[in-house]
Amino acid sequence: MKLKEELDYFADLYNCRDFIAEDPISVPHRFSRKQDIEISGLIAATLAWGQRKTIIKNANRFVALMGDSPYDFALNHQEKDRKVFLDFKHRTFQPMDALAFLNFFQNFYRTHESLEDLFAFPISEEDATVENSLIYFHRKFMELSEAAIRTRKHVASPERKSTCKRLNMFLRWMVRRDDSGVDFGIWRKISPSLLCIPFDVHVERIARKLQLVSRKQRDWKTTLELTARLRKFDPEDPAKYDFALFGMSLAEKALLGGGK
Repeated sequence: MKLKEELDYFADLYNCRDFIAEDPISVPHRFSRKQDIEISGLIAATLAWGQRKTIIKNANRFVALMGDSPYDFALNHQEKDRKVFLDFKHRTFQPMDALAFLNFFQNFYRTHESLEDLFAFPISEEDATVENSLIYFHRKFMELSEAAIRTRKHVASPERKSTCKRLNMFLRWMVRRDDSGVDFGIWRKISPSLLCIPFDVHVERIARKLQLVSRKQRDWKTTLELTARLRKFDPEDPAKYDFALFGMSLAEKALLGGGK
């Protein structure tokens, strides 16, 4: 089987609603309002490292602390309402990081309708990827959240050579659109052709096995290298191959007896 055919096969196989329940994307799938989807989605993506069950559990807990109404909470909560977050933790994500995100959400949504505007603002016709979107988001987050420097590690940026895995995953959720019902496709100001592959250790292992990347480092340039290779197979929707690489990783584990 040719590589493109193999990638397309696994992309189609795993880009289906059956996998939503066990994926962090299940958190924003609880909502229908655009702002609720993007707020809960950013939270779930930000917490997306570690065991998947724990990620989903803690992301749902964060949303529950917002009264299960993220947008209303972001707009209208008062200082006293933040006290419930003082014991929220997920791995190295500490209460002060949670408070920084609340501050960002409130400051942003009081003057803007959607996070789409923030990510779309720096994109020009010359851009080949969302790199400038990620850089701009990081800067505006630090500005609007008034966060301590330690929170910076939870909001990646290409400027710091990060692969930006979690933000690229969030953008895939918001921007990609097809008939599968997995990704939301509620943001129309950013073309899916600009999306980058969420690059983590599992994707890296399969990508190297398939010789889709040659760089030894795990950094932003490697993310761009992998995305550029996959864009040759589908210039309009390279991020769909995130499903393929994820699926191949699961299949490999199953063959080796590791299950999920």
